[in-house]
Amino acid sequence: MGSIIEINDTLQINKEQGFPEELSLEVHLKKPLNVKDFKDRIFEFKNKPGIRFYKIPPVRNFLVENRNKKWIYWGLIHVLEVCHDYRANTTSGKFRLIYIYTPEEMKKAHELVDRNKETQFFK
Repeated sequence: MGSIIEINDTLQINKEQGFPEELSLEVHLKKPLNVKDFKDRIFEFKNKPGIRFYKIPPVRNFLVENRNKKWIYWGLIHVLEVCHDYRANTTSGKFRLIYIYTPEEMKKAHELVDRNKETQFFK
């Protein structure tokens, strides 16, 4: 007895866990990406520590890139599939992008959604 299960509305991952390489912040700040550029693309994440559940479609989850413990809010996703490894105590899965924030929205998202100064990427 005594299971710990997290219910999340945010998929916060780094490159090693599968944050999409196609989402380049440097590119996006110069020439904003559009969700249409990723139509029908399914992305995978892996080895997220802990057993986690995410909101199921049509409810959105936030996609956050973790860069050196600083969070970049990229937009909204639908988590399509989740797999739990109980021995390793990790969660993996698949998602699709449903909205990519503009650079201006990205800079405001942390303040509006999170408000944790320790994880704030844009200052």
